[in-house]
Amino acid sequence: MDKLTQITGWHAHKITTDLIAEESGHLVTFTTNFGQMPETTRIFMTANASKIYSVTSSGNRNWGQNFGLAADKISADFDIPLAFKFELSGTMEDINQFIDIIKNNCDGSKRGSKKLDIA
Repeated sequence: MDKLTQITGWHAHKITTDLIAEESGHLVTFTTNFGQMPETTRIFMTANASKIYSVTSSGNRNWGQNFGLAADKISADFDIPLAFKFELSGTMEDINQFIDIIKNNCDGSKRGSKKLDIA
């Protein structure tokens, strides 16, 4: 996330169980335990899903079909479009693709399109 916020200048918050989203935005999370959504993310989303436009997740391609699965689960569980999946910390190409997706597909439009997943 640090690399992404440095490049874009976008503001980011570390997800905690007591964080309340005061403004709408896009969720970037990680996948843990071979395809699970982090518990802190689940708790955050239960309280804040209405403020989230899209979800993006990192993952590990070594996990095969479980790669970035947290994003799929969040998308399904909370009816939020899946924007992107990237490996580990992501490459500059991943970051540029993510920026393009957010700016051109769902920036300023609540929940954007259900067809955001181009990863």
